[in-house]
Amino acid sequence: MWARRFAGSILNSRLATGISQLGRPLIPAAKPLASAFAMPKFSVQQTRGLQNLQPRRRKYKKAQKGRVPVRTGGSTKGNYMAFGDYGLRVKLGLRLSAKTISAIHVMLKRKLKAIKGLRIWLRVFPDIPVSTKGTEIRMGKGKGAFDYWACRVPKDKIIFEVRGPGLNTELAKDAMRQAGFKLGVPTEFVIANDETRQPKKEDLPPTNIPFLQAK
Repeated sequence: MWARRFAGSILNSRLATGISQLGRPLIPAAKPLASAFAMPKFSVQQTRGLQNLQPRRRKYKKAQKGRVPVRTGGSTKGNYMAFGDYGLRVKLGLRLSAKTISAIHVMLKRKLKAIKGLRIWLRVFPDIPVSTKGTEIRMGKGKGAFDYWACRVPKDKIIFEVRGPGLNTELAKDAMRQAGFKLGVPTEFVIANDETRQPKKEDLPPTNIPFLQAK
């Protein structure tokens, strides 16, 4: 009786390990898949859309509040048309959030979706982290938690430009008018011409004294 149990235990152990009495495997090993069925290796390049506007990296995760810059030295950077045929200019300085920029971009695409080959340029980028605290919280205990990304836009800066085949002035003006409703500050519709495009360096006035910015 005990011999049968001993022989049965040996057989079960050999079946569990998959080795026969002659040292050969009872169950053949699975063959590797053919190279034809293997998935090809390729690299994926991540691109950022306007639905998730934020810098790729930043040295510090938080920043001071700061103020919207007031150009007293005569700088005209970003006040002229550079890419498109029509643009939107803000007449007052403001802090623009990434959510507002994405909403304006979606609205422009929806309004001008009939224009094939439409191109939209964003002249500002939200790269400043804004942190907030809850209401009715005592002072102290450090800076608040990160909330959203924003950018400081000075006065008379162009924030959006559009261009496309068959895009007329009336349609572009109506789209920019609706985009201005989301900003909360006075805006201006700009048409690209010799006066609104960036002049040559020798034609610019000196920047060591204050002067009226581009209109």
